[in-house]
Amino acid sequence: MIYRSISTLKWLIFLGLLTACGQTAVNPDEQLRDIINMHQLTGDPSQGRDLPRISDPLAQLGMQLFYTQALSGAGDAACVSCHHPLLGGDDGLPLSIGVGAADPALLGTGRKHPEGALVARNAPTTFNCGLWDEVMFWDGRVESLGKTPLKNGGDGQGIHTPDRVFHYADPEAGANLVEAQSRFPVTADVEMRGFDFGMSGHNGSDIRNALAANIGDYGDGAGTIPSNDWLLFFQSAFNSNANAEDLITYAAIAHAIGEYERSQLFVETAWKAYVQGDDEAISASAKQGAILFYGRAGCAACHAGDFFTDEQFYVTAVPQIGYGAVPYDDDWGRYSETGDEVDRYAFRVPTLLNVEVTEPYGHDGAYQTLEEVVRHMVNPETAVAAYDFNQFDSSIHMVNSKEHTEEALAQLHENRNKNVKTLMSMTLADEEIDDIVNFLLTLTDPCVKEPACLAPWIPSELLPDPDGLRLDAIFQN
Repeated sequence: MIYRSISTLKWLIFLGLLTACGQTAVNPDEQLRDIINMHQLTGDPSQGRDLPRISDPLAQLGMQLFYTQALSGAGDAACVSCHHPLLGGDDGLPLSIGVGAADPALLGTGRKHPEGALVARNAPTTFNCGLWDEVMFWDGRVESLGKTPLKNGGDGQGIHTPDRVFHYADPEAGANLVEAQSRFPVTADVEMRGFDFGMSGHNGSDIRNALAANIGDYGDGAGTIPSNDWLLFFQSAFNSNANAEDLITYAAIAHAIGEYERSQLFVETAWKAYVQGDDEAISASAKQGAILFYGRAGCAACHAGDFFTDEQFYVTAVPQIGYGAVPYDDDWGRYSETGDEVDRYAFRVPTLLNVEVTEPYGHDGAYQTLEEVVRHMVNPETAVAAYDFNQFDSSIHMVNSKEHTEEALAQLHENRNKNVKTLMSMTLADEEIDDIVNFLLTLTDPCVKEPACLAPWIPSELLPDPDGLRLDAIFQN
């Protein structure tokens, strides 16, 4: 299904030799132990990382900030509007609805906007976001310039963000990719900023500074939030007696939100147990799916390592729906950052950890089920030909979707002709598709399906509300 890596090719040759020798009845556990050793898997992508706990003071402050609508221009959206733990760390929608929702407290598939879904892309999950080392966002517009693991800080070359010219470091990015990413939803008009917050010409820094002043109750923001106890929360979390103007900056807000997001570590999967020696941890079907995933289907060439992503960008021709990002009515993905033709319609490889709960799938949520997206990745041409572009109601804008999807498919073919790493179509039996799906289900940490287990990441009713603007979600799925 993917252009295969050398290690995958070695494995395929190994299987071919066994078949040629008449040794077709290989024990699946023996095969998988060889695969695990070949790919140097540990089952635990968090090894060697210094990640915060949700009980840490800064993560607790970050949770309060993550849930407050005070960080939106019109006071009608919060970070959690698009990234709720009970919805898989996202919102369960193909395309997110940030500001202007008919009912700001309503999350899930019932969330509506009078003009449809205005956000161009599917909301990535915040689960395990502290494991990303190289890029954030579908187009990688927040990027580690050194391309080395940012496990516990920086790499000396800094982080690029949309506030700087491509490939130049942003000195205000913060200590890690998650912290850098948290600076941008508040400046996006359709996500949290709104259309009436600030005057034309105000840049991202102006918006962030104004929000910090609102939270801190100082300068032009004084009195903006009628009931405001944020200073006490910041002083406690940062162990500081500084005044609001010195302590409550947007850098401090981004750092706290980043710590909350990075605390969402969910890697205790059945696959981890299997990799670490428990042969009974996954089903026979899942074992066959894993053999396909790492072998003939070639999925691991891009969904690599214990985090199940190489953090690179590939053209997969997932159907284009929604308003589009750049240009309007289309979405060129990574090309809008790099200007490199092979990146037109290329998007970041998502992690597959907890993929069971992060539906719908694709950069724009075009696929509702794991089976659908697996079938697409196996054979995009067949999947695009069968795709129902009329399956969504009027809340999803769909001008020229089919035309732009065909253009993405043409780019995929062009990249193949240029020997650029990309999807290679193949045929798998229905049973083999089921096996791969069953393997993907072993990548779920049971905690992400249990409200009681996720409760520490959701503010309790007993937890004081610093501003009375906490979003207490109502769910409709």
